[in-house]
Amino acid sequence: MKLIAKYLKPFALVVLLCLILLFGQAMCDLSLPNLMSDIVNVGIQQSGIEEGAPEAVSQKGMTLLKLMMDETDQKLMENSYVSVDPQSSEAERFSEAYPLAHEEGICVLKTGLSEEEQEAVDAAYGKASYAFLLYMQQAGKNGELEEAAKKAALMAQQQGPGPMLTETPAGEIPQELPSGMESTPGEEQAFGTESSSPDNEGSPAGGQEAGEQEESSAGSMNGMSFDMENGFDEMDMSKVYQLIPLLQLVPEESLQAARENAAQNQSMMGGQVGVTFKKLFYQELGMDVNQIQSDYIWKVGLKMLGVTLLGVLATVLVGFFAARVASKIGKRLRHDLFSKVESFSNAEFDKFSTASLITRTTNDVQQVQMLVTMGIRMVCYAPIMGIGGIIFAVGKSVSMSWIIAVAVVVMIGLIIVALSVAMPKFKSLQKLIDRLNLVSRENLSGMMVVRAFGNEEYEEKRFEASNKNLADTNRFVQRVMSAMMPSMMFIMNVVSVVIMWVGGHAIAESTLQIGDMMAFIQYAMQIISSFLMIAMMFVMVPRASVSAVRIQEVLQTELEIRDEPKPEVLKQVKGEVEFRDVSFRYGGAESDVLEHISFTAKPGETTAFIGATGSGKSTLINLIPRFYDVTEGEILLDGTDIRKLSQKQLRDSIGYVPQKGILFSGTIASNLRYGKEEAGEAELQKAIEVAQASDFVGELEEGMEGPIAQGGTNVSGGQRQRLSIARALVRKAPVYIFDDSFSALDFKTDAALRRALKRDTSEATVLIVAQRVSTIMHAEQIIVLDGGKMVGKGTHKELLESCPEYREIAESQLQKEELA
Repeated sequence: MKLIAKYLKPFALVVLLCLILLFGQAMCDLSLPNLMSDIVNVGIQQSGIEEGAPEAVSQKGMTLLKLMMDETDQKLMENSYVSVDPQSSEAERFSEAYPLAHEEGICVLKTGLSEEEQEAVDAAYGKASYAFLLYMQQAGKNGELEEAAKKAALMAQQQGPGPMLTETPAGEIPQELPSGMESTPGEEQAFGTESSSPDNEGSPAGGQEAGEQEESSAGSMNGMSFDMENGFDEMDMSKVYQLIPLLQLVPEESLQAARENAAQNQSMMGGQVGVTFKKLFYQELGMDVNQIQSDYIWKVGLKMLGVTLLGVLATVLVGFFAARVASKIGKRLRHDLFSKVESFSNAEFDKFSTASLITRTTNDVQQVQMLVTMGIRMVCYAPIMGIGGIIFAVGKSVSMSWIIAVAVVVMIGLIIVALSVAMPKFKSLQKLIDRLNLVSRENLSGMMVVRAFGNEEYEEKRFEASNKNLADTNRFVQRVMSAMMPSMMFIMNVVSVVIMWVGGHAIAESTLQIGDMMAFIQYAMQIISSFLMIAMMFVMVPRASVSAVRIQEVLQTELEIRDEPKPEVLKQVKGEVEFRDVSFRYGGAESDVLEHISFTAKPGETTAFIGATGSGKSTLINLIPRFYDVTEGEILLDGTDIRKLSQKQLRDSIGYVPQKGILFSGTIASNLRYGKEEAGEAELQKAIEVAQASDFVGELEEGMEGPIAQGGTNVSGGQRQRLSIARALVRKAPVYIFDDSFSALDFKTDAALRRALKRDTSEATVLIVAQRVSTIMHAEQIIVLDGGKMVGKGTHKELLESCPEYREIAESQLQKEELA
């Protein structure tokens, strides 16, 4: 993974931007369940009315609230609300929002309260409304209000005709009951009493009626208490306000107990009671509660839409940046791999097969690129979603957090088991791809040989074996990983059922709201989805990790052929090549391939090499351009050890024609300019004529612009060799190496080519490897190799007399007359 980190480093700012966008996307996704919960809890269940103190309340409502408050909270409410009289100019201003302001006094919450002040007012209101509920529930059980009603009825009988209770100034708490009052018709309905006339005062009938009044009062209060326990939604606030005189008659200790109980046991029920009272206050003020609900749902719905669009925008941007970063990393990796392979000597190519290098440059880089693309989007996003989902879910319900904990433990165990089973197979996948590429490459490149020997069936079996191994391994891995999805879905569904079961009981106990349970389910799904994403990443990471290691192996390969830190520079290369006691051994070999080779090849002369197959001719030639470095001794160019020169200057001084004519896809001209990009038409034409290729090039319609297929497959072997020779001649190098480059030519073309070469390379050093004596018999110097040793050196005539090995080769190829 160090490789990925190294190549990600230049894109640190982009990755940081992606992390910020992913965090924003996660926050958007995590906000949606909360907003949905708000719509259900507040928009639907609470008619769009949020918890907290009301914006306005009637003065009667304020009186009721103050009754349930201690002195501190009463003062807080007086300082936080402004009283508005119906005849005042303020009433006109507030009448549009609160139509009741025209008819009676109201109290309006002051604007500009600080956050702390607003929280204090909300808390005082919540405690007061909850205290009222608690007191009414308690009063329904102990009959305290019934006693107050009886007391009020008795006082009404004793005082005689007149109003039962004095009217309390709006917004103030009456301190005591004045004498000489009797109940009014409205109060009779509230308290369950009937007015007492002077005619029956003191009569038995009157006493009986008083007893009936007491019984009626008790039944009415009991009914009121029952209603309190089952909710206030349909309550008529005018009837609730008729309880104010009764509440003034109950012992202060009872009210104080309710206040303390409410302060100590603030629960969801307390908030719901506050909202219900708030809704009743708004209805009393004449506000359109349905419009409030509609406005709230629209407001939160539009907020959800906005959050969703922001999340989508973040997703698109992260995908865009991740794709660009991954593609650039892939491009750089391929470039660095190709550049590294370009610097390989034959020794490094012996370590890595061609098929493996192709796989590493293509498939392995693609695996790393996919990991970067998905990693930026998932590796960073999944933990944010998982951790954030857990935090938000716990915030919704601590009591159900154990469900999330159990699900997370099960999922982690599932991922660990799956990875432990699949990981070994992941490591072998890329090697199996190498093997498949190797078999395919060998079959395609050797197709003619395969057909010639009728081994198509054998090659098919060989390919089928490699293909089956890869397919079986892939199938095993995919089966293991595909089991993750249904397993995760099963866990997800089980978690949903458990949450609904536990949440249903919590809702019944009024410790959880429906919207919160729905949000909790959504968070649970997000948490499980994040673990599913992590599982997917664990599928990709091992394979990409193996690919990264394979790429790293190539990039970190120590080159055997390296330039000196400060290489020497030859100002003008003449071309003299000297071997001084050169020996060479391939890496890992037990013996030398070449032993103690010494000779000098001078400019203007041709030095030829001949010998039996495997005698080391091509190996010797490959030492000059430093395809390999000598094991012992040294090779000099113009008196300087070639290891002290830069590889560029050394190879720029050589025109090299390989044993196998290799052409590149393009045109004839582009292939000829491969050694000298700035070569003009005249230079190309001259090289074509010397290489004896002008006849078939001239026959082409496009001439020099004639197309060349990959590998030069659209021209014959002899034509490929002649074009390869022409390519080397275009360079005008001081040293020419021909590695058995005339073998595909007929004798006539061979002779004509050698004559033309003699004229064109008269000042250059020419080194020729050949199998035919006729090709080299006119060379100024012939080196005879046998078993890696130099067994003869001289001209054709000298070697016929002094070298049995050369004479044996010559006699096998030439007539006696030619030998003479």
